[in-house]
Amino acid sequence: MLDKKTCLWIYTKMWEIRDFEETAWTLFTENKLRGSVHLYTGEEAVAAAVCSQLSDDDYIASTHRGHGHCIAKGAQLDRALAELMGKATGYCKGRSGSMHIADFSKGNLGANAIVGGGIPIAVGGGLAIKMQNRQNVSVAFFGDGASNQGTFHEAINLAAVWKLPVIFICENNQYGMTVPVWQSTSVENISDRAAGYGISGETVDGNDAAAVFDAFARAKMRALSGEGPTILECKTYRWRGHWTGDPEPYRTRKEVEDWKQNKDPIVRFRSYLLEHEIAAAEELDEIQTKAAGKMAEAVTFALNSPEPDPAHVLDDVFYEKQEV
Repeated sequence: MLDKKTCLWIYTKMWEIRDFEETAWTLFTENKLRGSVHLYTGEEAVAAAVCSQLSDDDYIASTHRGHGHCIAKGAQLDRALAELMGKATGYCKGRSGSMHIADFSKGNLGANAIVGGGIPIAVGGGLAIKMQNRQNVSVAFFGDGASNQGTFHEAINLAAVWKLPVIFICENNQYGMTVPVWQSTSVENISDRAAGYGISGETVDGNDAAAVFDAFARAKMRALSGEGPTILECKTYRWRGHWTGDPEPYRTRKEVEDWKQNKDPIVRFRSYLLEHEIAAAEELDEIQTKAAGKMAEAVTFALNSPEPDPAHVLDDVFYEKQEV
């Protein structure tokens, strides 16, 4: 059940993610980021609604489009941005860049540049939870393109056989890089594939934070009850190209603008909160203002952070045997 505290948390995270991604875009155009980035703008409802129901003891495994997941799972904006800028104060000391941010203290097992690469990692997290008899879940975030990878099928089969507490979140943003999902996938809904593994599957509007929240709550309840995994497909849309240099010849500007103007997940959730009298407009405006201020502070922090010391380039690369 969505209470006011949870609703405001979700709304806050959605704005933090939006501001982070749009700031990353601006910094990229100013040549202040290391390498390209894959932006999550337009998909904020999924990460925020899912992670609002997770604790630090629950796991997530992310994707190349992973900033939103990291922030929703507790990443600080300043350290996350510093990582994108290759600074020593970043989560991985500036070594991971955009696509490999991890923070084990928050249960974030890491973003992954390999399409579908995080799915079996999340299953490993689910196996650990089950072996330790913990009441937690492991979440695999992935896109529609990853649903056609072997890792998707192998990992889900294993999770189904062992009834692991894993929830597979497919963020179907309509395009696997440049290929529309209807050209690459044989089923109408990716969640339909759950039937092949004897597990639950559900498809929801991924731009409706309340719908995502409710669907994930059901999946989490099944997982914690020992009923095994669920495939939850959230149909959404990325506003930016596949990566920052994508010329986007595969879709029209009209299509993009339609999603922006009519299906913005933040605008929709704001309307939901006002319509149900959960929050006042002034409260929501204040959240938006605070998120912008927090992002501005993160930019200052990241820009002023030191570059990594070359003397430590081999740190964390080789394992030093310890005497037992």
